[in-house]
Amino acid sequence: MSRILAIDYGRKRTGIAVTDTMQIIAGGLTTVATNELLDFILKYIKEEPVECIIIGLPRQMNNEVSESMQYIRPFINNLRKKIPDMTIELVDERFTSVLAHRTMLEAGLKKKDRQNKSLVDEISATIILQTYLESKRY
Repeated sequence: MSRILAIDYGRKRTGIAVTDTMQIIAGGLTTVATNELLDFILKYIKEEPVECIIIGLPRQMNNEVSESMQYIRPFINNLRKKIPDMTIELVDERFTSVLAHRTMLEAGLKKKDRQNKSLVDEISATIILQTYLESKRY
């Protein structure tokens, strides 16, 4: 089997998570500068088998997409041009940052570590990926 890659897209930084090859466990991979994201993904999928890419869909409480989508849409379009055969799916990312902070608290991370925005982005991507995996199981 191949991996599933998840992206928590941000204007400055983007968190990335990936499954194991059996697609059972979601784990944080890294955080990259958003302007380097496309190159990172293209390089990663050359080195590792990736079945699909999951991207966090920013929604507001009223279920409308948030203004962040204006930055994500062009990225998705560019990604589809570069790798047209890759499946790209969007997953609701509401509350992922809140859940990431809660996860960090429950893990006992120190305040300084919890303020690490890159770590929050990576954990958020992991939560997006875990949400996707759970939706596929049911």
